Parts: sequence; C-alpha cells; structure tokens
Amino acid sequence: MADIQTLVGRWRLVESQGFDEYMKELGVGLALRKMGGMAKPDCIISYDGKNLTVKTESTLKTTQFTCVLGEKFEETTADGRKTQTVCTLTDNGLVQHQEWDGKESTITRKVQDGKLLVDCVMNNVTCHRVYEKAE
Repeated sequence: MADIQTLVGRWRLVESQGFDEYMKELGVGLALRKMGGMAKPDCIISYDGKNLTVKTESTLKTTQFTCVLGEKFEETTADGRKTQTVCTLTDNGLVQHQEWDGKESTITRKVQDGKLLVDCVMNNVTCHRVYEKAE
C-alpha cells in the first residue's frame, strides 16, 4: 500500500500530456478547456490522520475537497460537475474515483522518483500530469 505521507506537500505542475483530450471527454466546453490548458496549478495535499485534503490552486481557479479515505462524498469539480467521489489508498497510489450522470472518471496520484505523477482516465482517454515538489 502507498504511504499517504509521501503525497503530502505542495506540488507544482511541470508537464502535462493529453489534458485537453481528457477535458473534452469529460464534456468541458472549448473556452474552459483553453483556460484550463494554460493554467499551471499547484496541488497541495494534506492529511491529518483522518481527513485528506486536496487543494488545486491556479491563477484561474482554486478548488479543494476534504474527505475520509474510503468514504463516499459529494465533490464539485473545477469544471462544475457534482460527483459522487471516493478516495482510496492502494498499491498504485491515491485513487480518486468520480461518478456522475452515469459516467465515471479515475484520478490516480503517486510519488515516483521525487515527482508526483497524476493520471486522469475517462473511458479510453488518459491524461498524464507531472508535478515537482515546491519548496
């Protein structure tokens, strides 16, 4: 099982592949996709032993959710979707599974070689994003 403490900290986006295609698959409109594609967000992850908080900060928008691992909660995503989400810690890392309107998406975060690797998957579309630790 992944160690949640390795994920804790402030991470800065340095590389992104397939984000526009992923947003398109989610149903995000062109204008929001263009703005989202230009944003270079920081991802701030904290854990207090019970509650996990994931905050995404950019000049465009800041979103945040707090949850208890393994418990379903309602999340409002950066593009305004209301999802039923559950976060679990697995061997592959922190898995965030979202469901809404009969659709689903999975976001996996893991630390490898000192970088936070984020994979966003919906249907057969995958987006890879790489973050470096921000001091």
